[in-house]
Amino acid sequence: MNLSVVILAAGKGKRMVSELPKVLHPVGGKAMVEHVLETAAQLGAQQRVVVYGHGGEQVQAALAGQPVAWAEQAQQLGTGHAVAQALPQVGDDGTVLVLYGDVPLVRPETLIPLVEAAARRELGLLTVVLDDPIGYGRIVRDRVGHVRRIVEEKDASAQERHIREVNTGILAAPAGLLKKWLGNLNNDNVQGEYYLTDIIEMAGQDGIRVEAVAAPQPWEVEGVNNRRQLARLERLFQHRQADELMDRGATLLDPERVEVRGSLTTGKDVTIDVNVVFEGSVTLGDRVSIGPNCVIRNAEIGDDVEILAFSHVDGARVASGCEVGPYARLRPQAELHPKAKVGNFVEIKKAVVGEGSKVNHLTYIGDAEIGRDVNVGAGTITCNYDGANKHKTIIDDGAFIGSNSALVAPVRIGKNATVGAGSAIAREVPDGALGLTRAPQKIVQDWLRPRKKG
Repeated sequence: MNLSVVILAAGKGKRMVSELPKVLHPVGGKAMVEHVLETAAQLGAQQRVVVYGHGGEQVQAALAGQPVAWAEQAQQLGTGHAVAQALPQVGDDGTVLVLYGDVPLVRPETLIPLVEAAARRELGLLTVVLDDPIGYGRIVRDRVGHVRRIVEEKDASAQERHIREVNTGILAAPAGLLKKWLGNLNNDNVQGEYYLTDIIEMAGQDGIRVEAVAAPQPWEVEGVNNRRQLARLERLFQHRQADELMDRGATLLDPERVEVRGSLTTGKDVTIDVNVVFEGSVTLGDRVSIGPNCVIRNAEIGDDVEILAFSHVDGARVASGCEVGPYARLRPQAELHPKAKVGNFVEIKKAVVGEGSKVNHLTYIGDAEIGRDVNVGAGTITCNYDGANKHKTIIDDGAFIGSNSALVAPVRIGKNATVGAGSAIAREVPDGALGLTRAPQKIVQDWLRPRKKG
């Protein structure tokens, strides 16, 4: 089936009170229009045409690299006019599905019946039944239940305004017929706009059946016009994410306080505490435990890893059996090998921590390679930056770095070597040797402390 998806994304979004085009505001860490494009891809659309207007340059820049075609709606003359701008890029054969860049939560499985109806040369229309239909176009049916037309609220009679089944704006139609109907639209209505909904009546006049499909959940077809609605969709999205995580076997200690702003893959028996935020692409292995108030971004976490409270993991790889935190920070290109331990107030950046090695307290490790079974004492720093260039520190297997040491890169600490506490090491410490730069201790007997005058 040849499917083209037209995404309307030209609205100004004045009520957002923002310089950002409405469709670029994020839900779940991703622009609303990106959610819609993903849905189109999941439906197997051969072509995706985005209709832009206000802030078009920003929209195009945000979607650079996406396989989309573009159509400009220079004047806001209604939804029918917007779709018409896209159709010159669509052939007469096949099916056209119309979606909206500010309606991000509609699921592919909800749209499939519309696409299938259009493939049968019918018009597939998505509707929803609302307890409070104020503001929506009403679905007008005949005595036997066939859809005959859609009437906008401003044009509806008092009786029609009592109808609770409303139009979502989402529809699918044979491309050739849609082009014909749009060419016959007029703007003889209160708003003076070209309504896409007027094609419903035209379909009936042409003997084309309208297949009305009700959305299973009203939240699927909710759009965004202001910040309050954006916040509501964020919560709806997060509820859905939490349900999916629990269905896959994850334990969420409070599903209301876990945020997924990207893609999260979980293994078996994962436990996630409160106020954890996942961003970008994150993979958690089996039996992973994430403590409260952590942020995990673009990370790969292996089996049996424990990440303790208030830790940040960003662009890092953590192998099986590791322990991280509390209050640890793993920055991009940090790599922990199996059973490594990174403790409280430790920062790791662009560095490898070898199997079984420990960096437990108050330490910065950057641009470094740490071997197996190394112990790095509290307060140690790798001095990797000379003000212009970064340099590497290498600590070989079995080395012991005493507390409060400064390793001035480029430098190597040999296998089973020891660095005495409080040392500043700028030259290689050979295998098995002791490196020590501590100044001699001086004792002054009967020392009198300075006293305040007066």
